[in-house]
Amino acid sequence: MNLPNTITLLRLVMTAIFCAAASSEGVTGYAIALAAFVLGAISDWLDGYLARKLNLVTSLGKLLDPLADKILVCSGFVYLSAEGLCPVWVTALIICREFLVTGIRQIAVEKGQVIAADRLGKWKTGFQLMFIITALVHLTFSTVEVDNGLVKLLQYLSNPEHWLIPISLWAAVVLTVVSGVSYFWNARHMILDRD
Repeated sequence: MNLPNTITLLRLVMTAIFCAAASSEGVTGYAIALAAFVLGAISDWLDGYLARKLNLVTSLGKLLDPLADKILVCSGFVYLSAEGLCPVWVTALIICREFLVTGIRQIAVEKGQVIAADRLGKWKTGFQLMFIITALVHLTFSTVEVDNGLVKLLQYLSNPEHWLIPISLWAAVVLTVVSGVSYFWNARHMILDRD
């Protein structure tokens, strides 16, 4: 198990911490959930960077990295739907897209191919992470009453009525659909192959 793949596995640990902290009540739980999610998101960039920089790209990493991303992101969307910050249909759409892409990747593996994340998928993940992190910042800081410029800025930027949450959410929705269709189209020869 090389370093990038170990970091990918640590993202699954951060997801478990996020889920446990998010289910607890109060600002402390929200803050721990936010920190765990941000660390998970950073590890998403870090493992890919190290894999390329150190020439440690492996087939296992190409499969494990997107799977860890899906688990982290889907956990975030499910939680935010439960908190009323994300429409349930959006979460359902995102999970359906992830199942579709996972199924396509499984077909590819059975045919001896590995499908890595494409550019559209990376943009999609970026906007999804932006939405989730901004919404978690809102949950963490919305009830904090501190006369601090940074806290007030975070409260302003993460307010659901501000532009950041809606734009990141709808950009994520559009890219979820477009990247899902793109995966299907690019893999159609494998999916429709009857041999």
